[in-house]
Amino acid sequence: MHPEGRRNDQGIRIDPEVEAEHPQERAVLSALVTHEPGVLAEVSGLFSRRQFNIESLTVGPTVDGDLARMTIVIEETRPGIDQAKKQLEKRIPVISVRELDDDAVQRELVIVKVNGDDPDKVNAITEMYDGQTLDAGPRTITIEITGDEQKIDDAVDAYRQFGIRELVRTGYAALARGEAPTAQVKQPNRAPTEAQIATEEVSDD
Repeated sequence: MHPEGRRNDQGIRIDPEVEAEHPQERAVLSALVTHEPGVLAEVSGLFSRRQFNIESLTVGPTVDGDLARMTIVIEETRPGIDQAKKQLEKRIPVISVRELDDDAVQRELVIVKVNGDDPDKVNAITEMYDGQTLDAGPRTITIEITGDEQKIDDAVDAYRQFGIRELVRTGYAALARGEAPTAQVKQPNRAPTEAQIATEEVSDD
């Protein structure tokens, strides 16, 4: 019997698993990185060179002043997501990388500037989505809303009836739910210090 499946021009059987097209998935990656200049540029440059499809990337300090947390939302195939995690883990500034579960606590902030012709109706939408009016003038009203992606999308759609002049979204900030740590610093991926190198040299002697 001959194995089933297609063959290439040289008659070699093509593995259907390798040839298969993987569907796009949405993944939220949380990365602890050293809090120092150039880290954001290095990580974003990595994603750019590898042509990963970044939906959003946010970064900010943590309770440890030496560390910052990046929350990266990407849309890739599963092999692409796994590759992104592996590439991140190889970077010296990256301490830990974790893909968050769907039930992670995720929030985003949006600021929307709309026409102010119908302030009462605008305020009604703002109250409906637990928003806050940041600025109100005779011609424009600017609102802030915080929530998950679906809430933000719905709110933006509701404001379109008034005419959106400007809009900015922060991108995701996310943490694992419950007591489980979002990222653990077990084996920091940091370059050895001069003191550590000196100690190792003495030990070798």
